[in-house]
Amino acid sequence: MKKIAFYGKGGIGKSTTASNVSAALSLMGKRVCQIGCDPKNDSTRLLLGHICRQTVLDRVRDAGDGEIRAEDIIHKGFNGITCVEAGGPEPGVGCAGRGIIVALQTLEALHALPEEDLTLYDVLGDVVCGGFAVPIREGYASDIYIVSSGELMSLYAANNIAKGVRRFAGRGTVRLAGIIGNSRNTPGERDLLEEFSSRLGTRLIAFIPRDKIVNLAENQRQTVLQYAPDSAQAEVYRTLASDIWENQELSVPEPLSFEALEKLVSVYGSED
Repeated sequence: MKKIAFYGKGGIGKSTTASNVSAALSLMGKRVCQIGCDPKNDSTRLLLGHICRQTVLDRVRDAGDGEIRAEDIIHKGFNGITCVEAGGPEPGVGCAGRGIIVALQTLEALHALPEEDLTLYDVLGDVVCGGFAVPIREGYASDIYIVSSGELMSLYAANNIAKGVRRFAGRGTVRLAGIIGNSRNTPGERDLLEEFSSRLGTRLIAFIPRDKIVNLAENQRQTVLQYAPDSAQAEVYRTLASDIWENQELSVPEPLSFEALEKLVSVYGSED
């Protein structure tokens, strides 16, 4: 069974990419589970067709000292994909990272997750907090993919995530599996992401073009695979899903200094 995680800066399109990859893998005949590790609870929205109505932390709070059943926190989405949302505290109250720790420990204690061909953890990646590192630190996921655009702050977050992967690689099997470029149509973007990936010691496993079909699908609470299965964008996600399934090129990353990162963006970002 493959256990992978998608990390990336908030708003970069990480959850959209994760959901489309999950949908594509499912349509390839794979049994897939997607676990949202973001307090917004929106990772599985496109798979469920709505915001998850019962997160793990919701159930923990509601149950108190009572029993928590697996069926209360495990939901079925598009094409039978298993969907789970860790959840988080109310805005302004508590620690979202701590919430992820509690949620994943609860799932483990309940033996709640069925055996799937692939489990995908969708994790907020621009918060420096130990809770968000749990899928890496505790070995829930071994293959880490970072979603990034060519924007400096997106690359900065990606570089920080690579530092976390490197830190915990010596303690277990976690490795960087590749960079997924999610285009924002910035100057020299693909070449920049190729060079950034190379400097990290990994590869750009996909470059997803910006396409309005993604927004149209999201407006209907669907993945592109469901909304427009014959579109060029759907084929991009299918190719990425296949590459992830076959990927054996894992590495311990070599993160850049911030100065080197700035220089890289300056050089490639000035190209026409």
